[in-house]
Amino acid sequence: MILVDRYVYPKSTRESISGLRHYTVDGEEQKLPSVTTVLAQTKSEKDKEGIKRWKEQVGEKRAEEIKNEAANRGTAMHKYLEDFIVGQKSMDLTTTGREAQRMAEIILEKGLNDCSNVYGVEAVLYYPGLYAGSCDLIATYNDKLAIIDFKQTNKPKQREWIGDYFLQMAAYGMAHDAVYNTAIELGVIMMCSKDGYYQQFVIEGDEFRKAKHEFLRRLDQFYGG
Repeated sequence: MILVDRYVYPKSTRESISGLRHYTVDGEEQKLPSVTTVLAQTKSEKDKEGIKRWKEQVGEKRAEEIKNEAANRGTAMHKYLEDFIVGQKSMDLTTTGREAQRMAEIILEKGLNDCSNVYGVEAVLYYPGLYAGSCDLIATYNDKLAIIDFKQTNKPKQREWIGDYFLQMAAYGMAHDAVYNTAIELGVIMMCSKDGYYQQFVIEGDEFRKAKHEFLRRLDQFYGG
């Protein structure tokens, strides 16, 4: 992978407003809701009910523990990948850190080999006046400009379970297009379970465009449309 300085991504600060993550992006006065905030606040009743049932099955305390463990593992995995891509060494000798490193190395071996030019790592993207977020990787994937998202998971996922992940990439693609005059229609999820099982999900073309429309519908819902 080659780091290419083509796009200048802005700096930002993050804060919680009424429990919801917002970004303040350099050059933008408005505090913008994060993409994940928009998606979390507009989940379907079916999805909300599924989460509620899971919490009832495992118990509120255990559900919170599982959530925190996954978040810590995901943060450590992302840190290892980010450092590797920019040519730095990352060392975390905690149990979580070692587990995250093993997962990151699987993603490097099985996913990132198909990436060449890297334009942004943990890059802040925003759609002026509407939303913002931090994108794991913007790079060429099989010679096409792509939004790439790293995901950790407790267990393997089926494609129909991760619709919001696709909407997240579509949102980032639209933001990149709006600010940098690109035309991104490719998103790649590189996912590894804590047991070391790798999955890759690609969304492109018509499916990517449909995801853009669905995110815009959810965004309209978020703003009370």
